[in-house]
Amino acid sequence: MIVVIQAHPHPDHSRANHALARAIEDLAGVERRSLYDLYPDFAIDVAAEQRALGAADAVVWQHPLYWYTAPALLKLWFETVLTEGWAFGAGAEVLRGKPCLWAVSTGGEAHDYSGTGMHAHVFDTFAAVIRQTAQFCGMRWLEPVIVHGAHRADSEELAAHGLRYRQRLIELGAEDGGHV
Repeated sequence: MIVVIQAHPHPDHSRANHALARAIEDLAGVERRSLYDLYPDFAIDVAAEQRALGAADAVVWQHPLYWYTAPALLKLWFETVLTEGWAFGAGAEVLRGKPCLWAVSTGGEAHDYSGTGMHAHVFDTFAAVIRQTAQFCGMRWLEPVIVHGAHRADSEELAAHGLRYRQRLIELGAEDGGHV
């Protein structure tokens, strides 16, 4: 089973988020957990989230890049769910070796993430925090699915990103012996 932790504070206003969610909605063996739907009050059910992660063969973190990192609720989710002794540290084996796929959308175009671009750094600079979170928990970091320029992408581009995302989840399920 693949668990998709989706964290978009305004999912109804995001064409990219809809395209990605639609692309995987009918995949068997995929559980999508929309944090802003589950926890609008930010009161995360840590036990439920840890059960979902424990049962998963692979984990996907899907969200827009907000101020160069994860949206607030996902950041809180990292802080409260990925606890010492459970996700990392002595005796923490639940997530060890599980593949982690990052599916992220940005408002900026790919060229905006360069030394001379609007953001003055390559995109991997901002990916480092999310990648390190996964690796600190012993997870196997996979090449991310990145949707740059999400605000300006037309329907065809978004559908293509959705198909690429869907294919990655199908491959991920097959890689771990599952049938997604």
